Amino acid sequence: MTQSDVKATLSFSDGSASMDLPIYKGSVGPDVIDIRKLYAQTGKFTYDPGFMSTAACNSTITYIDGDKGELLYRGYPIEQLAENCDFLETCHLLLYGELPDAAGKKDFVARVTNHTMVNEQMQFFLRGFRRDAHPMAVMTGLVGALSAFYHDSTDINNPQHREIAAIRLIAKMPTLVAMAYKYSVGQPYMYPKNKLSYTANFMHMMFATPCEEYEPNDVLVRAMDRIFILHADHEQNASTSTVRLCGSSGTNPFAAIAAGVACLWGPAHGGANEAALNMLEEIQRNGGVEKIGDFIKQVKDKNSGIKLMGFGHRVYKNYDPRAKLMRETCHEVLNALGLHDDPLFKLAMALEKIALEDDYFVSRKLYPNVDFYSGIVQRAIGIPVSLFTAIFALARTVGWIAQLNEMIGDPEYKIGRPRQLYVGANRRDVKPIGQR
Repeated sequence: MTQSDVKATLSFSDGSASMDLPIYKGSVGPDVIDIRKLYAQTGKFTYDPGFMSTAACNSTITYIDGDKGELLYRGYPIEQLAENCDFLETCHLLLYGELPDAAGKKDFVARVTNHTMVNEQMQFFLRGFRRDAHPMAVMTGLVGALSAFYHDSTDINNPQHREIAAIRLIAKMPTLVAMAYKYSVGQPYMYPKNKLSYTANFMHMMFATPCEEYEPNDVLVRAMDRIFILHADHEQNASTSTVRLCGSSGTNPFAAIAAGVACLWGPAHGGANEAALNMLEEIQRNGGVEKIGDFIKQVKDKNSGIKLMGFGHRVYKNYDPRAKLMRETCHEVLNALGLHDDPLFKLAMALEKIALEDDYFVSRKLYPNVDFYSGIVQRAIGIPVSLFTAIFALARTVGWIAQLNEMIGDPEYKIGRPRQLYVGANRRDVKPIGQR
């Protein structure tokens, strides 16, 4: 951090002494006011529900400019990474700070590939779940359980342990997601194939059966790889902050990532693409494209309680840069599979057209976001809606572990301990039960 020549002065109208607060500049983005000594000097906390105006850390990993619709991984625009790199190159970038050269990529891919299998006892873990359990419930348990199998990489304060845990998590998440899917549909688990690429291997474990050989479709593999890249990290969001907060206690990396999986499950976060597809299916059940006008009227009516899922974004006040890329991928997949005439996809395209042209949505910048398109792509590939968030967790694991490693390596890191504004009862005495 670079300290600014400018300082902020906090003054009080009750005559209390004012105090100067340092200001720090980042590489880009807003400056931050350092309030670390506020409580010690004034006896007061700041109040910021949702941490909307609070920087809880400094980071070199991801930068978002919501007004410009810009997303950078380690300084590289997401558009360039999605068009010129694959997911494991992006993983290397997020973990180590630089894109690998040819030799570095070969070494990194080999290290990940050699860790894709999971302990056979993981199958018995799965048998403890109902077949119709939500995949995120299963994934929360499985990821946390990894700490019971890999005792040699559970010390978060040991850089070597964090390194091997990162590789294991990136390598094993596709295997665990595919196992959760196979269990839910009653099919045999498919072991990883080291000759396949990371993403093609995931598709193989998802859709192959022992009956016949599975041939990955290059268009679909590239589409899934792009989904992974676009979801790999997204700055200090709810699940990333959860991983950092959980990890700040010194818990093991697998437990911290499991906490991120649990947080991601929420419909306001990783469950957004699942919610978007559920919305489309609900519209389809109520009449489809012919009834889309009625649905739009309900969305515009604030008293209806009907929300337009997959449109707009809390951070981006412009077009989500990931959505532009995912839109292209969406049409590539629909063309490759001949699904442009599928009723649900025709409905999705009609809804997209209205949102991009209707003044109500345009003026509110309710553009289709990445969740809208990624949900359509995954459904077209054959992935069930309930598995969407688990695939999001698979992709986001590298971002979580990169953020966790960065925090542990920060000399200023402390255990997280948010404060509160207490508005409950004052001190009072307990009366005997007969007097209450």
